[in-house]
Amino acid sequence: MVFPGCPRAALALFPESKELLDPMAFKSTTAAASPNPAFELKAATFTLPVIRLLGVEMDVVADQLAVKVDQAPDFFRNTPVVIDLSGLPRGSGELEFPQLVGLMRGFGMIPVGIRGGTEDQHEAAQAMELAILGDAFVRRVPPAREPASPAPARSAPPRPAPEEETQTASQRLVTRPVRSGQRVYAAGGDLSVIAPVSNGAELMADGNIHVYGPLRGRAMAGMKGDTSARIFCQDLRAELISVAGHYRISENIPEDVKGVPVQIFLDQDVLRVEKI
Repeated sequence: MVFPGCPRAALALFPESKELLDPMAFKSTTAAASPNPAFELKAATFTLPVIRLLGVEMDVVADQLAVKVDQAPDFFRNTPVVIDLSGLPRGSGELEFPQLVGLMRGFGMIPVGIRGGTEDQHEAAQAMELAILGDAFVRRVPPAREPASPAPARSAPPRPAPEEETQTASQRLVTRPVRSGQRVYAAGGDLSVIAPVSNGAELMADGNIHVYGPLRGRAMAGMKGDTSARIFCQDLRAELISVAGHYRISENIPEDVKGVPVQIFLDQDVLRVEKI
C-alpha cells in the first residue's frame, strides 16, 4: 500500500503483507547432555510486517511513516518489521542505515532484518546487527552492452485486473477463493468475501470485513483508523486479526472462538472476539 497524496512515495507499507521467518531450519531438540535441560531448540514461523523502501530520502520516509503511525499507533508499537530494499531504484544513492534504524525505532518498531538489496547494503545492515533474510538477493550491475536494435513494437492484449487489486468503490464483493499471497483491499468502504480465505492471504478494508467462509489468512478492518469497524466471519482460523491497528495473532486468539462464527471489534481500545 503506497501512501496516497504524497508527491514522492518513499516507502510502501504492507501491514497485510508478510515475511515468513524460519529462524531455525533444524529439528526440535532438547539439550540432552544435561540431566536437567535449561532450554529447547525448536523451529518456528512468524508473520512479520514488511516495509518496502521506495526511496532513500530519510526526511520523506519520516514524514510518511509519521502519518501511517498516527493512523494506527498500536499496530506498530514494539512490532518486529522487515525492511525490503528490492524496490529501491538503481542509482538512488546511499542508504543511511543508522538513520533509518533509529527512525523506525523512534516510531516504536523493531527492525529485525532486510531482504533484497546490494552487497554493500547487506554489509551496512549487518553492521547494524540486522539479519539478511531468506529470499534476499544481491543486485549486481550488469556489464555495459552495445544497444540492440529495437524490436518492432507489438500491442499486447489487455490483461484483466487481478482479483486482489484495490478498487475505489464504497463496497467490494469477492466471490472467488482468496489464495495465499493474494491481497484484497476495499478502499473507503466494506469488504465482503463469500469464499474461503487461505493461509497467507490478506483482507483489508477501511470499513468492515465480512467473511462467509473459513478465514485462515489475515483480516484488517478500519485501515484508516476507524475504531467502529468490525470483522464478521463464519469460521475463524485467522493468522492475524486487526481493527484500526489493534491486532491479535493466532496464538493470542482464544481457542473457544476458533472455528465458530464470531464478530471482532474494539471496546475501549481492547480488541474483543465474541461468538455470534
